[in-house]
This record gives sequence, C-alpha cells and structure tokens, in this order.
Amino acid sequence: MKKLKSTGDKLIPVFFALGLLILWQLVVSIGGIEKYILPAPSDVIKVIIKDFNVMLPHILITLYEGIVGFILSTVAALILAIIMDMSALVKKALYPLFVISQTIPIIALAPLFIIWFGFGTLPKIIVVILVCFFPIVISISDGLESVDKDFINHFKLMGASRIKVFLHLKLPYGILSFFSGMRIAATYSIMGAVVGEWLGGDKGIGVYMTRARSAYALDKMFAAIIIIVVVSMGIFILVTFIEKILTPWKRVQE
Repeated sequence: MKKLKSTGDKLIPVFFALGLLILWQLVVSIGGIEKYILPAPSDVIKVIIKDFNVMLPHILITLYEGIVGFILSTVAALILAIIMDMSALVKKALYPLFVISQTIPIIALAPLFIIWFGFGTLPKIIVVILVCFFPIVISISDGLESVDKDFINHFKLMGASRIKVFLHLKLPYGILSFFSGMRIAATYSIMGAVVGEWLGGDKGIGVYMTRARSAYALDKMFAAIIIIVVVSMGIFILVTFIEKILTPWKRVQE
C-alpha cells in the first residue's frame, strides 16, 4: 500500500502538468492566437526537434558553466562551513555578510564581471558560484550547528578529540542538510549561467534566448526554457542519486 501511495503521489504532478499542456494547446488552437504572441506546446516541441543541432553547442556551454560553477561553489561552501563550525568568531563575522550578499541582485553584478573578466565562460561561472554558494554554505553550517549537544558531550566523555567529534558525529549529522542545500543550488546553477549569458557572450542558452527574443521567435524562447528546466532537473536528480549513495543511514531511517 505504501509503494502504491508513493507511486500515486508521484503521478499527480505529472497528470496535472499534462492537463495544463492540453489546456494551453486548446486555448492557442481554438483562440487563434498567433505564434509570435503565444506558441502552442506542439510548436515548441517542433522547434526543439528541428533546431536541436543548432541548440546543442549552446546547451553544452551552459551545462559546462553550470556544472563547473556548481562544483566550485560546493567545495568552497563546504570548506568555509567547516571553518565557521571550528571558529565561532569566523562565523559571527561572515554569517551576516552572507545574508546581506543575497540582497544584491545578481543581474546587477553580472555586467561588472563581464567588464572585469571578459566575455568568456569565467564571468558566467562566477555568477553560478555566487548563486549556488549561499544555500549550500548556510544549510551545511546550520546542519553542523544543530547537532544535539548531549551527543557531543557523550563523545567528549568517551575521550573523542574535536576532530573525531566532527568526523564521526557532526559531519554525518550535518551532511543531510548539506545535500538539501545542494539540491536547491542544483536548480539555480543553470539559471545563473543563463543570466550571465544574457548580458554578453557568443554561445550558451542565454545567448540563444536573446537572439530568439530579438527575432520575436517566442517558440524558440519557450524551447530554450524547456531545455533549461530539463537540464536543471537532470542536475537535481544527479545530486539526489549521489545523496542516496553517500547517506545509506537515511534510507534505513525511512
């Protein structure tokens, strides 16, 4: 029964999305809405099939920028979260700055990175790092801090050093929060790369979208959006899969 319920829960959003697509197709077809105003889902699918070879180099560039930025932000966030956990002074100094940094619109910083670092992939990767870094570092930091103090005291009574307490208690406990932040960041990674590409470059999904917008080709715009969603969900699923491998105790608890 549990398995059947779980399958049903997963199918509900699928059927809902299909219903919305059918409704969208009917509204556009029956209403006679022009393609340059609102393309039908069938038009978008045709564009993806027809222009996929044209879109592929753009997809690969954006994917490269997103994955590299995501990996670098993950490594940096993990290292900094560990340092913050080891030093309360460092955490008090940096934590408020991380929060304040989120009030600065990334789209306002991206042009500066292009001026400083050129029109290549580097400024886009930096944008991805900035977008992904915050949810990861905050989630792992809060996860490490939320470990039950009684557990920590028990480890200390058993003669465990600070390093052993961290490796055998805090890290396994906080890694669940770490992956929660990674899943959020995974959905942001491609978006961050696209935002950087909007403002300058010669390749990438963002560049493809700006060209389609200039030509009023909304079917191509929607096709690019679908590609972004699919790629982002692919990274999200990959992170979820890695989490299942690295946290077997979570499956046992479930």
